[in-house]
Amino acid sequence: MSRGLLPTPPRSVLLVRLSARGDIVFASPLVRAFRRTYPKVKLTWIAESHTKDLIEGHPELDEVIVVDRNGWKRLWKEKRLGTLLGEIKEVVRALRQKEFDLAIDLQGLLRSGIVTYLSGAPIRIGLGSKEQSHLLMTKVLSRTAGDRRKIGSEYRHLAEELALDLGDFSMEVPLSDEDRAWAKEKQRSLGLDEGFFVALPFTTTPQKHWREDRWAQVIDRVAEELKLPGVVLGGPEDGPAVDRITAMAHSGPVSLVGKTTLTQASAVVERASLVIGVDTGLSHMAIAFDRPTVAIFGSNIPYTKPPTDRAKVLVNWLECSPCRGNPTCNGAFTCTELITVDQVLETAKGVFARGEQGEGHPGLTGESGE
Repeated sequence: MSRGLLPTPPRSVLLVRLSARGDIVFASPLVRAFRRTYPKVKLTWIAESHTKDLIEGHPELDEVIVVDRNGWKRLWKEKRLGTLLGEIKEVVRALRQKEFDLAIDLQGLLRSGIVTYLSGAPIRIGLGSKEQSHLLMTKVLSRTAGDRRKIGSEYRHLAEELALDLGDFSMEVPLSDEDRAWAKEKQRSLGLDEGFFVALPFTTTPQKHWREDRWAQVIDRVAEELKLPGVVLGGPEDGPAVDRITAMAHSGPVSLVGKTTLTQASAVVERASLVIGVDTGLSHMAIAFDRPTVAIFGSNIPYTKPPTDRAKVLVNWLECSPCRGNPTCNGAFTCTELITVDQVLETAKGVFARGEQGEGHPGLTGESGE
């Protein structure tokens, strides 16, 4: 059945991945893998309020439970402890009502481990559990046992350990008809019907960034050499940075920074002819949509081999790589500094040419490109 991990077929399963937009996309193939293996299983996902949009429209999920962790933090700071306790109890009540017989902590942190434990599921499997969250699990599986070069390798390994039917194990970003219609109309209103390029320069971690002047150069050269006008996406906090980039660029890129919801931005990415981005959620979504993509990775290296040759990863393996959240370069960020504009442009031309040869969105196979 499942190498002893699941003694009987589960009736109700909880998947716990609260945050990290890219990882929610990476983990999304598990939904169909469970559904293929156990067609009648009730599948529930629990996510935080700022990431729920990436999974709640999945057609094979029965329910998404939302945790408003930011709201809980605010209640804590305001010392509204009664309200906070009431909201936590309501989430626990909702979890217990489902009578889960299996809960899987896909995140492996203490907070996700607590949620998994509070679900009441008798079988609780943690993926790479840390921060002592292993004490809350009945079984812990390695996060590093799979082929780490491949995108979402830890989730594929989990599926293999559970003896799930992997199928093509392709990532999914479920978007609504409204989001797709919005993106189509935005493309038309901006005069981008002949195609456009999406730049994704922003993330919350400085050591993952690439220099702003290089972004301006790439935007201009893509416009000149590939005839693709640029569209820059990001959140409201990225406003000052995008102003600096667009001021340096001469091709007049369009900034939609802070002007979209997450799913609207995702729908724009889905329509792009080319995407170039740092290690951020929208870059990973571009690969899920099978868009020609260049990913610029620095301190964190989540994968090096995307599942299609229409996507390429640029990364420099240094002695300190990957430093993740503990850079030792005193702000030099040498790993991304060594990636040149020419290198990005040549890689972009290659994936764009392969994108031109393909038709539509054939989907991902889970196999790596070379």
